[in-house]
Amino acid sequence: MPAYVIFIREHTNDPQALAVYSAKAPGALAGRPIRPLAMYGAHEVLEGPAVEGAALLEFPSFEEARAWYYSPAYQEAVRHRLQGARTAASSSKAYPDNRRIPRRIAVP
Repeated sequence: MPAYVIFIREHTNDPQALAVYSAKAPGALAGRPIRPLAMYGAHEVLEGPAVEGAALLEFPSFEEARAWYYSPAYQEAVRHRLQGARTAASSSKAYPDNRRIPRRIAVP
């Protein structure tokens, strides 16, 4: 079942550190079954504070996403992202194929 990693860049603090991240991060993707679905393109904030952009990566499984994120290669790159910008990152499993997404979501 696929899993997704979502990155949100709220504010750039150090463009040079982000440039280092941009140079190192692709190497951490090499040989991994990752599919970029969105990469800091045009966006619209629908809720919450303004952001500079977002990225969405698809992985074959939640375990693959975790293995990539915590890999030594990505951990070497991510420290520059964290230095260069105020960001948020999250991972999520997809719905199982045999379940329907509910039409209505109850709000407490």
